[in-house]
Amino acid sequence: MSYRQRLIDRMGVPVSQAQVRAGTVNTAYLEAGDGPPVICLHGAGAGAVTWYPTVGALAQNYRVIAPDIVGYGESDKPDAAYDRPFFSAWLKDFLSALAIPRAHILGLSQGGAIALQFTLDHPEMVDRLVLVDSAALGARPEILPLAGMIWLNTLPSSLANRFFSRYLLVNPSNRDPDHGRYSVQVLQRAGGKKVFSQGRGAAVAAIPEDVLRQIHHQTLILWGENDRLFAIEHGEAAARTLPNARLCRIPEAGHLPLMDQPQAFNDAVIGFLDGVGKDDHRNSAPSSVIGQGV
Repeated sequence: MSYRQRLIDRMGVPVSQAQVRAGTVNTAYLEAGDGPPVICLHGAGAGAVTWYPTVGALAQNYRVIAPDIVGYGESDKPDAAYDRPFFSAWLKDFLSALAIPRAHILGLSQGGAIALQFTLDHPEMVDRLVLVDSAALGARPEILPLAGMIWLNTLPSSLANRFFSRYLLVNPSNRDPDHGRYSVQVLQRAGGKKVFSQGRGAAVAAIPEDVLRQIHHQTLILWGENDRLFAIEHGEAAARTLPNARLCRIPEAGHLPLMDQPQAFNDAVIGFLDGVGKDDHRNSAPSSVIGQGV
C-alpha cells in the first residue's frame, strides 16, 4: 500500500479519489462528505493528504474537497511562474471544472497565501476564509528552518525531512511518518522541485496591508503558538488588518497545528464554519486560545 493511500485510510471516512482538468492542468483531488463545499489548500509540500487529521471531522457536515495543488502530489507539474496569480488562476479553473460557484476556503501556510490571492481575485467565489499559519503575511523563516527547507527541496531525503520536521511541529512524532515519506517521494519525482526552483518564493511574498484590508470576508486566522517557521506575531498583525478577522491561538502547536493538536484545530475550524461566535468577528479582532479538550 502506498504512503498516500495509508494517509487517506487514516481519514476514517469514505474518501473518493479523482482527477479533473483545471485549465491545462490535470489535477488530482480527494473528496469526502456532503454539504456546503470546503476547499482545503495544503502547504508547500506533499499534497492533499496533508489534511489527513481534518478531513474526517469536516466531512461530517461538509463536502470536503482537497486538491493536490498544481506542482504537488499527483497533479501536473508544468514549467510555470508558481506565483500567487498562477496558483489563483489554477484554483479558479479547478472550481469551475467542478461546477462550484462559491465555497469556504481553508488554506495552510502557502495554501493560505493562495487562498488570500484567490479571495482578492474572486471575492464572489469565497464564503468564509480560514488561514492556518499563513504565508504572505510578512513572516520569514529563521536561518535554521530556512536551511532545512532549502535542503529538503534541493536534495530531498528522509534525513532532510527529519531535520526540517523539527521546525514544523512542537513534537515531530505528532506527524504521521507516512506524510514525511510521501513528501520526500513527491519531491524526488520528475518535476517535484519545480515549485521551489521556479517559484523562488514568489507565492509567499508579503501582501501589503492596504491590499489585505480589501478582504471583508469573515475570516478565522488559526496559529500554533509555538510556530518556529512563521512567528505568531504575523497572525496577530493580520487579525488587526483584515476588517472581519479574528485570531485563534492553539497552544502546544507549531506550524502544523492540525497535526500537533488535531482536536483543538478541528473544533475551531468547524465552530467557525458553523457560525459559532460569528458576532465576535469585529474590527478589534479579539484573540482566543483553544486548548486540547476545550
